[in-house]
Amino acid sequence: QVQLVESGGGLVQAGGSLRLSCVASGSIFSINVMGWHRQAPGKQRELVAAISSGGVTNLAASVKGRFTISRDNAKNTVYLQMNSLEPEDTAVYYCYAHIWAMGAADYWGQGTQVTVSS
Repeated sequence: QVQLVESGGGLVQAGGSLRLSCVASGSIFSINVMGWHRQAPGKQRELVAAISSGGVTNLAASVKGRFTISRDNAKNTVYLQMNSLEPEDTAVYYCYAHIWAMGAADYWGQGTQVTVSS
């Protein structure tokens, strides 16, 4: 059984910072891509950032220069450092990972709320 557990969401004022963490646990053979999506009320879920096992990153244009994604392969953990937050960043943030366990599959966390007040 593979689980992804997120932490670090909350309420912050515009211009502030938050750091999200996501830990993958269970019978994991290897993890390929890890990353974050977000979904704001009334909007579709969108990719925020992703990182390969080798450290190659991909960030959405809307967060480049403000967000940084990183991972600790030894801890099966991915991080999202969010700086200069804007009210438009308010959303539920979901961690995901492409994991080889009993087979290859995409796994998702339960989501963590990020609210940025103006």
